[in-house]
Amino acid sequence: MEFLGTTQVASYCGRRKNCLLPDLAPTTTTREAYQSYCLPGYRYLNSWRPSLMHKVVLVPETSDKEFNCTGRPPTILPALRSSLHTRYSTRDWHHANMVQLKGSEASRHCAGRLNTDSARLMQNKDQLTYLMQEDSKRNLGERITNIDFWRSELIHELECLLKETQALETVKQRLESSADALQGPLKVALECLYHREMRKGTDLVHDDVEKNLIKEVDVYKDCQEILTKLAQKINQQLGINRDAQHALEHDLSDKNTASFIDEKCFNLRNTSNSINFYHGVEKADGTVSVPETWAKFTEDNIRCSQHARANSLKLREDAEAKLESTSEEMWNQFISTNLALNNRIAEVADVKNKLQAQLAKILQEIFQTEDTIMLLERSIKAKEYPLKVAQTRLEGRTRRPNIELCCDAPQLQLISEVYTIDDTLQTLKRRLQEAQDTLQMLTLNKSNLEHEISVKTNSFFIDKKCMDMRKVFPSTPRLTGFI
Repeated sequence: MEFLGTTQVASYCGRRKNCLLPDLAPTTTTREAYQSYCLPGYRYLNSWRPSLMHKVVLVPETSDKEFNCTGRPPTILPALRSSLHTRYSTRDWHHANMVQLKGSEASRHCAGRLNTDSARLMQNKDQLTYLMQEDSKRNLGERITNIDFWRSELIHELECLLKETQALETVKQRLESSADALQGPLKVALECLYHREMRKGTDLVHDDVEKNLIKEVDVYKDCQEILTKLAQKINQQLGINRDAQHALEHDLSDKNTASFIDEKCFNLRNTSNSINFYHGVEKADGTVSVPETWAKFTEDNIRCSQHARANSLKLREDAEAKLESTSEEMWNQFISTNLALNNRIAEVADVKNKLQAQLAKILQEIFQTEDTIMLLERSIKAKEYPLKVAQTRLEGRTRRPNIELCCDAPQLQLISEVYTIDDTLQTLKRRLQEAQDTLQMLTLNKSNLEHEISVKTNSFFIDKKCMDMRKVFPSTPRLTGFI
């Protein structure tokens, strides 16, 4: 460590035991009195010192006459020491001045060339900067034009898609309304089948009315299933349309944001207040696409939307066709069932009238048969007395004595009379039995006719009730979903 004021060859001289110098008195300066200086960023100088206390020794000035045991010049030079020992000659002084002048002249010429080159460089760089700024501005303008073009395409496609989606939702509502409108006719047809199950006897027949009603129920169910499935397909297509709409809206929102940012960048000037330094921004590449993929992304979104609109239009056309066909089919089946029901009602009414006419004839015949039976019974009863008379006469003649028991003509006549009356009675009784059997058969027929008439009456009222229930049918606008 060297003291301030010494030369490069000066060294510290401390006390030696062999030195003839007098002892130096120590000072009372301690570490607390020493003020160290530290540069910014460096540690304190006393940080490397030992922890023990140490003292700084000051060497007092000595005269030239004092003995120096080392033979070195004193550490502190005496006064006027620099004037006694000169370092440079005059020649060195002139040479140094000439070198300084030449160096200054060379520096001046170099500075002049540098200034000229710097002016030219600044002019070139100013022109380059201006041209680059104009190119950037022109590119930003072209970019804004491209964004505006695709924005207009997106807006047009979005409007078309929204209209198509609205039309498709309307068709879906029509399909659902039409399917709901079929609930009434289907319920009526099922109730008609249920009521017709209450027919009795032979009228519980699988006739044309029942066939048409079963077919009508099947037609209603098939049409409902077709319309429901078509509504489900439209619902799925609406989801696809909404996805395409979301993609268009998201792309359009990005285009609006990009257009706003590029217009803001386009309008920036060197005198703008919002400009600032952003060091390193040119090194961070935050782009995710190139112009080809950027345009292809929007074109794909538009193409996807167009494809969705085409499918939506086809579904709407299919829905319109299905609504028309199902409406016509249901109406034709409804008319066919009503026609069969009217025919059946007419047939039942005709058969009922014929049965009633036959019942009237049977009742008349029963009345006549009952009179015949009554007359036969009277006739049989009337024949009993002549038979009794003839048998009594024969019995009386059997009591004739001896030879008087003669088979004479009265005897023969009486025997013939008894046989004849008895045969007449048997014939009348057989006829009476036949009349009674006929009366029983007529009574049974009467009962059967009355039962059939009640059955036909029940069937007639059932079919009539079904016909009354089927007076109202959904109109064509309701079947096609307009109401």
